[in-house]
Amino acid sequence: MDTSQYLEIFLDEAKEHLQSLSDQLMILEDDPTSSDSINEIFRAAHSLKGMAGTMGYKHMQDLTHDMENVFTEVRNNTIVVTGDIVDVLFKCLDALEEYTENIQNTQDEGDKDNAHLIKALNDILEGKGGAAPAEAPKEEAKEEAPAAAPEAAGAPKWQEIKVGDSEQTTLDEAANQGKNIFGITVYVQESCILKAARAFLVFKALEELGEILISEPSSQDIEDEKFDFDFSLVFVTDSDAKAVKDAIMNVSEIESAVVDPFTAVGGASPAPKKEEVTAVSEAKAETKAAPQAKDEKKPAEKKNSKPVNRTVRVDIEKLDVLMNLVSELIIAKNSLVSATTKEGGSTSSGVNEQIEYLESVTTNLHESVMKVRMVPIESVTQKFPKMIRDISKSLNKKIQLTITGEETELDRTVVDEIGDPLMHMLRNSADHGLESGEERIKRGKPEVGSIELNAYQDGNNVVIEVKDDGNGIDVEAVKNKGIERGVITKEQAEVMSDKDAINMLFLPSFSTAKKVSELSGRGVGLDVVKSKIESLSGEVEVKSELGVGSSFIVRLPLTLAIIQALMVVVGGEKYAISLGSIQTIEDVAPSDIKFVQNKEVINLRGVVIPLIRLTKILDIPSTKAETDNLIVCIVKKGDKLAGLVVDELIGQQEIVIKSLGKYINKSKIISGATILGDGEVALIIDANALL
Repeated sequence: MDTSQYLEIFLDEAKEHLQSLSDQLMILEDDPTSSDSINEIFRAAHSLKGMAGTMGYKHMQDLTHDMENVFTEVRNNTIVVTGDIVDVLFKCLDALEEYTENIQNTQDEGDKDNAHLIKALNDILEGKGGAAPAEAPKEEAKEEAPAAAPEAAGAPKWQEIKVGDSEQTTLDEAANQGKNIFGITVYVQESCILKAARAFLVFKALEELGEILISEPSSQDIEDEKFDFDFSLVFVTDSDAKAVKDAIMNVSEIESAVVDPFTAVGGASPAPKKEEVTAVSEAKAETKAAPQAKDEKKPAEKKNSKPVNRTVRVDIEKLDVLMNLVSELIIAKNSLVSATTKEGGSTSSGVNEQIEYLESVTTNLHESVMKVRMVPIESVTQKFPKMIRDISKSLNKKIQLTITGEETELDRTVVDEIGDPLMHMLRNSADHGLESGEERIKRGKPEVGSIELNAYQDGNNVVIEVKDDGNGIDVEAVKNKGIERGVITKEQAEVMSDKDAINMLFLPSFSTAKKVSELSGRGVGLDVVKSKIESLSGEVEVKSELGVGSSFIVRLPLTLAIIQALMVVVGGEKYAISLGSIQTIEDVAPSDIKFVQNKEVINLRGVVIPLIRLTKILDIPSTKAETDNLIVCIVKKGDKLAGLVVDELIGQQEIVIKSLGKYINKSKIISGATILGDGEVALIIDANALL
């Protein structure tokens, strides 16, 4: 069987189940008795086992099978979850993630069988057997009973089905028409890998004979494999019980089926009959070994009432194509606007109305596409709690990670790239930032170190802050390292501000660590973080107080595709500057320009702001006379301000950012280009790089 066509679906679903395992194991570590977490872990392991088996990934199937066995006993209360068991399960999770990564890269899981983990899981099971030998035969008998003869376990489960008023009316009509109404409970073999597929085949076989009126659990839950090894139905048909049972048993991997007349229908008062039957079945169930199953079912029913999100997985490349088409539409709209407003030209009011309508449509379409591309940063941050747990164990430090603002949304392309820089900053905080427990107690701090990751939207940007209550950055140590490396002189170090000193940490291979750690830094330094964030048109800033802690603040644009920009003219050429970075636009007289250390500055409302003449930066002659007033765009990056001197202002415009391509060795101050309405190409100036 060729399974390659299902590989993408397998990887998507495997990653979801692995994330669910990670989340629930974190909860289970804090609350070992959480039945919801235990059930979720069992379901995730079981689903992974089935998927891996179907795809032919034997090692992955074996490992998840043994994990499922452990959680079967945990659910039956014969194994109590301990810290050691959780540690083994986290190692299993790491192994499963490694298998998944191998499959993604090579379509093969690799030859690592993780025999030590399978042995550890079996040791847990054997430990259970040794601790409670008397209960083991009972468990086996209980498991075998439904498989061998489910009917003998008391009233069949179909009698627990609740019938609503509308369904009761349909049943009464069917009874009046002389149709057979059966209560059915189907038992699937416990060795079955694809339960949902077998259930689907049963449904299909029955629908050829009649109509399924009610299913318990719901058909959606059965499709999602949210059931154990049995499900019940109310079935209306013209066929007899034998024909119905034969149709069910013709499906492979079905252990048995109970097909009885549905006794809740018929007679003068069907409702009381149903209640009586249900009461009897519940009373019988309570005398058997079923209370645990009933307790588990109650939260499951609550959970099933939660509405299922209707989502569709869309390949990001398809969204990129859609975004490019929207981009072209905006360019076409700009061209139309340009063509109808040329100097000396005249347009009818009808054309203007159509242009306004087109503008409205393109803007709405752009917003809709952007919303489709936006994803919560939760998709990145959800893997961090497990990472911090692992770091806490390896460093022998007590660390608490608090994440807020996970629902904050960013463009998918930005989210895909931001994971590594955030991971690097968190590792940096855990390894270099937080002191050891003993050191913290000496300093009067709580033994548990705190790391906070907070995300929030700020205008057209998203801000992500990584903050710790550790030692902070020793500015003097940074300066000494800078002198030692030859980056600065002793004289420069004496007059250097703390902020400038901290910024040296972002230089390539610059680290103050006394030894290179495999955990954070890995001999690379924070320059990787800075370069990655700047490649996303973002910026990173550090605030630190020695002995109190550090804060890394990352500011990112919501989207990289279409922005609002200010169009300007410099030396006869048109340029665009992102509106998000512009604070104000000022008209400055030449007499207001002062010099500080041979650099031009202006005093704007008590704030000294350096001037940057774009004609000098871009090496083009200005079209303005020296005596003319200057047009200055005040731009801001973090707490830095600068005034960009331009020749003319054109106005605000929605522009599409186009990459200049890998063959053009562009300057860092140019972040891309855009196509204007008249077909002319304008370069986009990156104010962040200038600052």
